[in-house]
Amino acid sequence: MAKVEIYSTGSCPYCVRARSLLERKGVPYTEYRIDLKPELRPEMERRANGGSSVPQIFIDDRHVGGCDDLHALDAAGQLDPLLKG
Repeated sequence: MAKVEIYSTGSCPYCVRARSLLERKGVPYTEYRIDLKPELRPEMERRANGGSSVPQIFIDDRHVGGCDDLHALDAAGQLDPLLKG
């Protein structure tokens, strides 16, 4: 199983959608709540090549983007192979 990480906030609807998709697929993930730990924001932006919006999602340390990017990968049939690692 791939290592999935998501930088998020509690109130972001896109974060909720991204988490829901991962949960529906039964994928465990590590969540970094930058609203609770703002000191993680610079790390997120560095890893996401300047991406400052949430969520920022990584699969096996590869930046896949945000919620829409995650759903687009799923719609194209490319997410499941990434998640298998």
